[in-house]
Amino acid sequence: MTSPAHTSRPVPIVLDVDTGVDDACALLLAALHPDLDLRAVSCVGGNAPVDDVVRNTLVALQAAGRTDVPVARGASRPLLEHPVDARHVHGDDGMGDLGWPAPEARPDPRHAVELLRDVCREAAAEGRAVTLVPLAPLTNIALLLRTYPEAAEGISEIVFMAGAADVGNATASAEFNVFHDPEAAAIALDAAADLGIPVTMYGLEVFYKPVVTREEAAELVAVGGRGAAELGGLLLQFQHERFQRDASTIGDAGAVCAVIDRASLATTMLPVRVELAGTWSRGRTIVDRRDWSGDMKHDPHGEAPVRVHVALGVDGDAYSRLWRETLLGAAGES
Repeated sequence: MTSPAHTSRPVPIVLDVDTGVDDACALLLAALHPDLDLRAVSCVGGNAPVDDVVRNTLVALQAAGRTDVPVARGASRPLLEHPVDARHVHGDDGMGDLGWPAPEARPDPRHAVELLRDVCREAAAEGRAVTLVPLAPLTNIALLLRTYPEAAEGISEIVFMAGAADVGNATASAEFNVFHDPEAAAIALDAAADLGIPVTMYGLEVFYKPVVTREEAAELVAVGGRGAAELGGLLLQFQHERFQRDASTIGDAGAVCAVIDRASLATTMLPVRVELAGTWSRGRTIVDRRDWSGDMKHDPHGEAPVRVHVALGVDGDAYSRLWRETLLGAAGES
């Protein structure tokens, strides 16, 4: 991927989230960075049950002063699997158990898939397609692209946080977002290929690289005022304490950084499949890094028809700095 030419017009962006500590970090960045125009947020069950996700999303946007952004409730469970959550990572409320004030805004009355459809239609009519950034299980996205394929006309690309080329985290093979709904991931990738939507996979190879130290988190918290900086700092402090680390990842927020700063992300176009049947590997993203120059006739599957820009390297310091400076109000200053 190459860095786009600078433009005075911010990039229209839509997030799909299961908020989540790091989803909240991503929301704060997308809501505040001057190079992004956050059009909408769709919610899906994942890190927390979907009603908690909606509340947490509204809390994060309120802290960022962006109660104008529509937020809609989407799928409460995977297409086939029983839902699981990650409260052991994100806290009982899904967002660090901070006791933060309840949101004043209410969710949009539309189902999340309908909100996504409408925003994509409006973007197509406007001639400014959105960048769709899923940071959660891909249930809403699979439903959108198969139910309303015309939505693709309003999507310039998909940059999603999920998957792994090597080691998983939910299991030895599978990353959590894909593990939570493997069928949805397979459908979403297949549909994007059918519809000609470019896709970038921001997976575990880069996910853990942009980190914030205890000192940097304390600087954010010290801003106070119940705003984005304080919330972001407290969320990172929660991670520091829960996992007893001196530095914690901004996680999903890195995928939003990738939309702003392409030059700091190294990607390679590779065939990708989602394993749906393996006893030990269900939910694995099988990233084929063979060069296909030799004799592959013994492979009964052939090369996967879905090809994705797979992120294999990142300048973690650049993304961490981008996130922190945005929350501190320094983004875009010369």
